Amino acid sequence: MRSIDTLHPLLFPPRTVAVVGLSPKPHRESFKVAAYMQRQGWRIVPINPNAAEILGEKAYPSLTEAAAHETIAMVNVFRNSEDVPPVVDEAIAIGAPAIWLQLGIRNDDAMARARAAGMQTVQDKCLLIEHARAAS
Repeated sequence: MRSIDTLHPLLFPPRTVAVVGLSPKPHRESFKVAAYMQRQGWRIVPINPNAAEILGEKAYPSLTEAAAHETIAMVNVFRNSEDVPPVVDEAIAIGAPAIWLQLGIRNDDAMARARAAGMQTVQDKCLLIEHARAAS
């Protein structure tokens, strides 16, 4: 379990975050979290193969496609735990420095691969909650 002190460098200053599984529907948690981060000055890069734009930003079908056009500082994942391994593999392939699995999402094996590749990792924590806690 990471403490707020160890999370702080991932949360500040604002950065560019690719949000895998970002929904264009305002009632979905992924939308709410991404909108909050955007209001905090973060640049959101939506990863959703079924959307052209979310939160005023161009959506990409994959991390690989997004990385060809954007510099990604963190990958934030809103996918089921069993869907995490290919996301981690793609994040490693694009050289993302950090990956964050949202609250309720865990995949210890995939995250061990990410750490072995030199990535900073967080799982089963909400980016919005941890950012708001650290900012207060």
